[in-house]
Parts: sequence; C-alpha cells; structure tokens
Amino acid sequence: MRLCLMIPLVVLQLLPASLTAGEPMSGEAFDRYTLGRTLYYGLDGNTYGVERYLPNQRVLWSFLDGRCETGRWYEDADQICFIYEDRSEPQCWRFSLESQGLVAQFENNPQATELYEVEDLDEEMLCYGPDVGV
Repeated sequence: MRLCLMIPLVVLQLLPASLTAGEPMSGEAFDRYTLGRTLYYGLDGNTYGVERYLPNQRVLWSFLDGRCETGRWYEDADQICFIYEDRSEPQCWRFSLESQGLVAQFENNPQATELYEVEDLDEEMLCYGPDVGV
C-alpha cells in the first residue's frame, strides 16, 4: 500500500501544461515542484528518506537517521542527477508526476529502485552534528 499526499491544485497549475502523468520531468519542472519543500520518499510501503530542496539546485538528504548530506542536482537528458558531499558518483533518477505525487525511478531502469513521495512537511529536517553523543 502506498502512502501519498494529494498534490495541491495550485502546485499542479505551476507545472508546464505539456507535462502529463508519467512523462519525465525537466529540470525546470522539477525545480518548480520541489524548491523550498521538504519531501519524504517511500519504498515498498516504508519511509525511505527525506530531502530538502534549497535555492540554486542545492539539496539536503537524510535516510532518517539524523545524518544529513548536502548535495546538488542537475538535469541530464530525461533524468535528474544528484551529487552529494561524500559521494563522487552521481545518482540519477527519472522523476515523473503521477496522480499520487512525485515518483522517482533510479537510472530510468524499470527493474531498479522506485521511490515515491509520501509526505510534504513545511519544517526543518532533523540533522545531528558530527559525532553527537560520542
């Protein structure tokens, strides 16, 4: 069972008219949808992680363990690719806007991981500093 957040009509109105469900999002459409938001992603019915989308294509990612990684995203063909501070290889996803929210297919491969939007919170993420509690 997928948990999902209904997309406010105003958000859908901000997306290009030519974008239909299932089509890959361009960098412009992805930025318009995500900028300033904190989105939680699910995998197989469980919450997988959270990402905060900041100005200038910057992001803050966490696997919900209190450790956060800063990164940047960029558009590459029909994919949105992310590079994080502690990883040298980009992670590329095909994002599409479905009726239940944002869906991300890893490397545009139907056999690979598919994440989906489960929640949008208008609050800061929980990020601990290095070695907290040590």
